[in-house]
Amino acid sequence: MKLRIGFSPCPNDTFIFDALVHGKIDTGEIQFEPILEDVETLNEWALAGKLDVTKLSFPAFFSTRNHYQLLDAGSALGQGVGPILVTKDTVPLTADQINHRKVLLPGSNTTAHLLFSLAFPAATQKEFLIFSAIEETLQKDSELVGVLIHENRFTYEKKGLNKIVDLGSFWEENWQVPIPLGGIAIRRSFTYELKKQLEEWIRKSLALAWANYPQLSPFVQLHAQEMEEDIMRKHITLYVNEYSRSLGETGQHAIHVLFKKYMELQNKPSEENQFSLFV
Repeated sequence: MKLRIGFSPCPNDTFIFDALVHGKIDTGEIQFEPILEDVETLNEWALAGKLDVTKLSFPAFFSTRNHYQLLDAGSALGQGVGPILVTKDTVPLTADQINHRKVLLPGSNTTAHLLFSLAFPAATQKEFLIFSAIEETLQKDSELVGVLIHENRFTYEKKGLNKIVDLGSFWEENWQVPIPLGGIAIRRSFTYELKKQLEEWIRKSLALAWANYPQLSPFVQLHAQEMEEDIMRKHITLYVNEYSRSLGETGQHAIHVLFKKYMELQNKPSEENQFSLFV
């Protein structure tokens, strides 16, 4: 049996899944076909039910919860890991000014968009770009504001951009739970036994990656493109943590809190309905 598994080329994902998809751990008769795409493409594919197993942003998962369930392993949550709102403008901006500026966001289905919407509900001039294009676009126009994710947290100052607000800190201060960024979802139609087995394989894959750290595998380096090695390691240590191994009660509670806020923004009842979010 072959499972199509999608995740991003970012170092945190390639670090976690390298051993799983390259036969470095025993997965019996189950094989994996890795498909690497940016997170918003994966989100859109999840909405279409394209992959068997996929990394996706939590708002995308909430939208597809009738078709997918969340695995306990492989997620990205944490403290101090959230998106940041930045601009080239050197003058401090008020909330009202931000509401009337065009804001660049890394996809409509991303957690970054959800957090921005919670912080600035009156902002409506939104443009969605692939996350890697936002930093460069902001450098060209001081009238723009934009939300940065992933490695751009570490590079925006060198590019002459200024932080307006840390949306992760906004989330943590208001709801006192870790920030749920992205998770690993699997088709509901698969057996419970397969779902639990995959969780264990992801944990073994992650354990093997940590056993070889700080050495970075060729797979991680290949897909990190022009990223410097110290940025790769910062990326991994920031986004790969105890919640990547297991959500636990704290991680599941944080996701439930985010789900409630998502439903409120959608003007829908906050009940989870008949679908359990988790395997």
